[in-house]
Amino acid sequence: MKYRRAVFRKKPYDTDEKGDFIKAVREMTEYHAKRNPAYARILSDHGFTPDMLKTEEDLYRLPFIPTLIFKKHELFTMDKRRIPVKATSSGTGGRAGVIGFEISGLFCALKMVLKIFKYKKLFSLKPTNYIVFGYKPDKNNKTAVSKTAFGTTLFAPALHRTYALTRKNGKYEADLDKVCKAVESYAKQKHPVRFMGFPSYTYFLMKMLEDKGITLTLPKGSKIILAGGWKKYYRERVDKYEFYETAKRVLGVDDCNIIEFYGAVEHPVAYCDCKNHRLHVPAYSRVIIRDVKTLEPLPYGEIGLVELITPMIKATPITAVMPDDLGVLHPGEECGCGIRTPYLDIIGRVGLKDVKTCAAGASELLGDVKL
Repeated sequence: MKYRRAVFRKKPYDTDEKGDFIKAVREMTEYHAKRNPAYARILSDHGFTPDMLKTEEDLYRLPFIPTLIFKKHELFTMDKRRIPVKATSSGTGGRAGVIGFEISGLFCALKMVLKIFKYKKLFSLKPTNYIVFGYKPDKNNKTAVSKTAFGTTLFAPALHRTYALTRKNGKYEADLDKVCKAVESYAKQKHPVRFMGFPSYTYFLMKMLEDKGITLTLPKGSKIILAGGWKKYYRERVDKYEFYETAKRVLGVDDCNIIEFYGAVEHPVAYCDCKNHRLHVPAYSRVIIRDVKTLEPLPYGEIGLVELITPMIKATPITAVMPDDLGVLHPGEECGCGIRTPYLDIIGRVGLKDVKTCAAGASELLGDVKL
């Protein structure tokens, strides 16, 4: 896996003059095809062989797997006993997928996270109070989002962690009143406050404070870190600039201290926004936008289904996956922030029924493969 190592040695937005990425994807595809009979049949049913990947222009040829498949089937390439970490997706419509991470893949992920967090200047030695708009960890919660949220609280020493979602009577419930009180308390202290998690709950909290006539100025160094999307509250989603204005008005946090991440357990690459709040594609992945009817790749500027590609993981064949997101890809130069890689706009989500229709159906996509 020398080419995978080369990819994850890169800085977050390095260009790839040596062609390491396509070589790493070919290397990983060959690995899964040789060891995972189900994945090999997927490739075979589509008339694909890894040697078809000669340049990055060939990436569209690689058959992708809708993330819905991982919610219905276990597709481990490695023996389960050799997989130290199994992360569960948050689940859509009651379904949750399990993705395995081997030791070498975890090291790749760690390198990526450390580089991106360093790039965004998120490391600090200052003791920090955390508001986590996500699940309070417990032994029964194995979701990736809960692990990620907790992990993010390790990049600055945690004085306190207040969670918005706690388990009661066997299920998680939101308690924003408790969080409101914690924010008011933290605002009176000298320590920075970091918000982490779902943007929906962050916004609802700010509106609750405002409705109560409460406006705060959080201590210097406070940040709002957004991840996980709006999920079931997608209809309540607000324009990002309205979100920034509300944060400034209610919490005294400027937009330069609001950081947004995009990713998925089935595609564990961190997409982090730039100073212009655009999600540039990092060196560790590639994005293809596909037509919702034909699945043909689309040019810059056109809306379609998002396909995500990374050579990170050996344990599970997630090299090319399609979540239920609609998006647009733009040339990096259009942003003006100085990053040269393309940037991705997530336009919205489509339901599972729509994904199966637009992506020609999971069964049609996989042919007659028996998983």
